[in-house]
Amino acid sequence: MSQYLLTICYLIGSITFILGLKMLSNPASARKGNLLAAAGMSIAIFGTIFLYKDIETGEYLHNYTWIFGGLLIGAIIGTLAAKKVKMTAMPEMVSLFNGMGGACAALISLVEFNHLSKEMLSNPNPLFIPHEQTKVLIIVIGLIIGSVSFAGSMIAWGKLNGKVKDMSFTGQNILNLLMLAAAIGCATFLVMHPEQSMLLYVILALSLIYGIFFVMPIGGADMPVVISLLNSFTGVAAACGGFLYDNKVMLTGGILVGAAGTLLTILMCKAMNRSLKNVLIGSFGGGAKAGVAGSLGGAQGHHKEISLSDTAMVMTYANKVMIVPGYGLAVAQAQHACHELEKILTEKGVEVKYAIHPVAGRMPGHMNVLLAEADVSYDHLLEMEQANDEFATTDVVFILGANDVVNPAAKSDPASPIYGMPILNVELAKTVIVNKRSMKPGYAGIENDLFFRPKTSMLFGDAKKVLQDLCTEIKNS
Repeated sequence: MSQYLLTICYLIGSITFILGLKMLSNPASARKGNLLAAAGMSIAIFGTIFLYKDIETGEYLHNYTWIFGGLLIGAIIGTLAAKKVKMTAMPEMVSLFNGMGGACAALISLVEFNHLSKEMLSNPNPLFIPHEQTKVLIIVIGLIIGSVSFAGSMIAWGKLNGKVKDMSFTGQNILNLLMLAAAIGCATFLVMHPEQSMLLYVILALSLIYGIFFVMPIGGADMPVVISLLNSFTGVAAACGGFLYDNKVMLTGGILVGAAGTLLTILMCKAMNRSLKNVLIGSFGGGAKAGVAGSLGGAQGHHKEISLSDTAMVMTYANKVMIVPGYGLAVAQAQHACHELEKILTEKGVEVKYAIHPVAGRMPGHMNVLLAEADVSYDHLLEMEQANDEFATTDVVFILGANDVVNPAAKSDPASPIYGMPILNVELAKTVIVNKRSMKPGYAGIENDLFFRPKTSMLFGDAKKVLQDLCTEIKNS
């Protein structure tokens, strides 16, 4: 009876995952979708704890102290981390949590191989080996992918918080491919000869090293693609665990995460004009090239500044204002002040919209989440294609901390590391006002020709203070 109930729990969990993912595609229903999927996961977890029964021994789980102790510790750490993390550090948290998922998948592989080895030693039946070779195959796949995801996510986490710098050297791609080939070769041999248990730890070491070297040369501007790719890796590794345990809900969740992460990776590659092949061998977006390109582009001319009062006047008398949020807005925690500016301008009869680039910020959807936190209406958020259609009829484009996603070099400079990347065509507007702290390059480390163009004016200062002062100025005008 308990097995039937457990199957129903898993079915409910799988359905909620699918429905939750569907609801996540719409910003208005995303929160409910997240809660629905979490509820389904809770049902699956507690169903496993209280209803799972070993087929061979007929025993239920009994080590409740360890189980609930782990759940309690994890729940406390997760809750505190989620409440304390700043929105600017959200990409780092995503990388960290994703890495933990990969580590769990790798640990499952290690534990299950240990169990399998004991079974094989106690059962000399030759018919037993081919059946177990399938399990070994799934174990090594989960180990390789989970280890790569863990190591790569930790490096991505370090890069996002500035603790790890880009590192590349001649022949690194060849070394990466050799390490990956060695890991796959050892895995193949282990599947054919599962008694060679020490090979499992060689595979683990090679996979961890490959994960580190895979992410190390990747520049910060390309980190959204890496996060999406590693997320898909973790999903595939979790699906391998579902195969091992014949756990339907674990398998469904892993497949959904793997598929969603892969599709998102492809979309990010398209948005950044990156080759998925280059992503897989870790050879794109190197920080060194970007730095050289930036140094060569330093002497482009003179920029002009605009005062706060002039900015207020231009916006007040505009018919249409397009706001382009970037990482500078997130760093300053200025989303609420930005929404206040939107409301003040709207009251004065100005049409205000937001232009959102797919990779604005540090991860996909970063700006959407940031603005949602400030209760900005989803109807006012325009995706890149929509925004580009409207810039020509826009009086003022107000750029808040965005840099690379509005850089015309992506269209005009073949030598630029971002050449070919689709951007927001803000230069089509009548007036462009850029708020930055300084003239320093953006995350890609390259100069922005937009800042030196005749239509562009620079409004220097912290985004939050500038927006607050701007709101006061417009109210008094």
